[in-house]
Amino acid sequence: MLTTGKLVRDRIPEIIRAGGHEPEVYVAEPAEYRARLGAKLAEEVAEYMEADETDAPEELADVLEVAFALAADLGVDRAQLEEIRESKAEQWGGFSERIVSTGNR
Repeated sequence: MLTTGKLVRDRIPEIIRAGGHEPEVYVAEPAEYRARLGAKLAEEVAEYMEADETDAPEELADVLEVAFALAADLGVDRAQLEEIRESKAEQWGGFSERIVSTGNR
């Protein structure tokens, strides 16, 4: 279980140092990293859900950054992830038509 700390973007320690402080950080082992990425994804999705239309694009960009990191951790690069997305969209469609299912008869 993850009890202390949180995963931060790579430049955060540098930015903190530039502000005159010394950050307390460490590099997560692979299993912890994946778990923290999952927690970060939940955090970013929650932030998107609470964002207004002005802030929503920034929050979506954060969600994408975490999704790309999770994919990379699985050995899938951005181009491969996009190919998977395109394949699923071709097979199952996307979400642009705003269709809502209420069950079957």
